[in-house]
Amino acid sequence: MNNNSRSQNASLGIVGFGAFGQLAALHLGQHFEISAFDPSMGRATVAKQLGVRLASLHDVSQADVVLIAAPVSSFEKVVNQIAVACKPGALIVDVGSVKVVPSEIMRRLLPNHVDIVATHPLFGPQSANTGIEGLKIAVCPIQGRRHLRLAAFLRKSLGLTVIMTAPEEHDQEAAVVQGLTHLIAKVLLRMGPLPTRMTTKSFDLLSEAISMVQHDAPEVFEAIEKSNPYAETVRRRFFDLAASLSVELENALRIPPHNESRH
Repeated sequence: MNNNSRSQNASLGIVGFGAFGQLAALHLGQHFEISAFDPSMGRATVAKQLGVRLASLHDVSQADVVLIAAPVSSFEKVVNQIAVACKPGALIVDVGSVKVVPSEIMRRLLPNHVDIVATHPLFGPQSANTGIEGLKIAVCPIQGRRHLRLAAFLRKSLGLTVIMTAPEEHDQEAAVVQGLTHLIAKVLLRMGPLPTRMTTKSFDLLSEAISMVQHDAPEVFEAIEKSNPYAETVRRRFFDLAASLSVELENALRIPPHNESRH
């Protein structure tokens, strides 16, 4: 992977051409010849606009770099099919929101003759609508040493801030960073409509955070809350602390002020 990748006819196969697969194609089109597979039949127009060739999963899996942007629910099935078709020396990369489960699946099912890197771009189409330079991406080496070249490409060619980590460390932090963000957003949206006129700066920032995640596909929230092995513990602690604070406030309201207690 380098700035001359396109001229060297390096190929990129995107498995899953939804919102994030399309975002990847938008920013990687100048570096690779891109093909994509998606079970949906309605991607032809956007694929043509992005210069992407739609192909079968078997064909896409034979690219030099295979980018898996499939939901966690179908991840194991997809990796099984990629494992049969991928060529020796290929680089297999995933971009899911959780890393422990997908990493284990890729390590177990993919052949020894490919390099495997689990990644998590810490942004989506909403937060990347003005460009991706300076945004963060987590990179977890799984098999081989191509993660070093990948990290260099992400920094130099795409301008991303690369965070090298392990799947377990990633999921522990993501359970708080993503888990709580999406959870709070879900709760506040159910309280809506939220005020838009008389707001504070802090509330505006909160509203902005909600807007960045409220249009995510349902499977994104499901993956963050159900497929991250650390999410339940964080979620329970959050609700326990919220309940404890509620009890404290209720008790404080029941106790009369100090001056009134004398009468």
